Amino acid sequence: MNLTRTVACLAAACLAVTPALAQSDLYKGKTVRMVVASGVGGGYDIYARLLVRYLEKALPGQPTIVTQNMEGAAGITATNWAYRIAPKDGTVILATANALLLEPLYGNKAADFATTEFEWVGSIGKQQQVCVTWNTSQTRTFEDALARETIVSATGAAGGPAIWPRIINAMTGAKLKVIGGYSTSASRLAVERGEVDGICGLAWSTLKTSDPRWIKEKLINVLLQMGVKPHPELPNVPLLYDKVKSEDDRSTLRLVFVPDEMGRPYLMPPGTPPQHVAAVRAAFRAVVNDPAFRAETSKRGLEVDPVYGEDMARILKQAHASPKPVVERATALMARAPAKK
Repeated sequence: MNLTRTVACLAAACLAVTPALAQSDLYKGKTVRMVVASGVGGGYDIYARLLVRYLEKALPGQPTIVTQNMEGAAGITATNWAYRIAPKDGTVILATANALLLEPLYGNKAADFATTEFEWVGSIGKQQQVCVTWNTSQTRTFEDALARETIVSATGAAGGPAIWPRIINAMTGAKLKVIGGYSTSASRLAVERGEVDGICGLAWSTLKTSDPRWIKEKLINVLLQMGVKPHPELPNVPLLYDKVKSEDDRSTLRLVFVPDEMGRPYLMPPGTPPQHVAAVRAAFRAVVNDPAFRAETSKRGLEVDPVYGEDMARILKQAHASPKPVVERATALMARAPAKK
């Protein structure tokens, strides 16, 4: 090998190695913010703080990650901030609320962001919404809910426990009556006290962590579950998807189900450099497949059924390409403003 060829080969080798070296130090000495779009102690906060502990070790350069809660407008405040204001240098990750991901599609002007422009990192687990009643209620099955008025508690009109009864009633003829105005904790106490029959629109994973006694002591009847397939722990609970009568209903449900498929989503601001997005996605994938992480989540009763960033981006793009009639019907069922033209 002549000298010129040797130098060329060495240069090529250096070019091949340099990106790897740079990648290994990408976050060295930096501080990353995990911004949680809800208050301290809630489900999103619990999952995010656990993820941070493992993500610090998995990211190249092992940066310090600080957790910051940014409450407001059911997550819209923080998500608007991530879209419009947050640094786009790879130092911001947002744990946002899945329920707001389609709000721009539904015409909610307060949601001042474009969902498909975010850099999606992943989600630790999906969410399966359920309808439950207390063990003393006369409504013990979904067929009972079709036959008799069943009173369910809710917080505000925009929350799942208010929205899902409306969708279920419209599509199946069920007789669910919503009593709103409760706080989150008070809505569950109302069930235990017999003030209402139950709650419809509560994530199974949330119920397992917030009120595990309800499940362990068999204090509730699980009437119905949302989603296109059963939760592994609820194989015999009927699906709303199977109860509807038309393909139009099923098409609408597939769109409405998208936020729950996103579970507890993590994103980075649009415009974040590709190398930082790739590094955070790879670190997230490593964490959710780490045996130590799996063992800890299992011990704490936290579900892990990951959705990766690339898949989230694809699903959300498909959702935003839904036919206009499907979007309009979903918008009406969600009691949102008319969809943007």
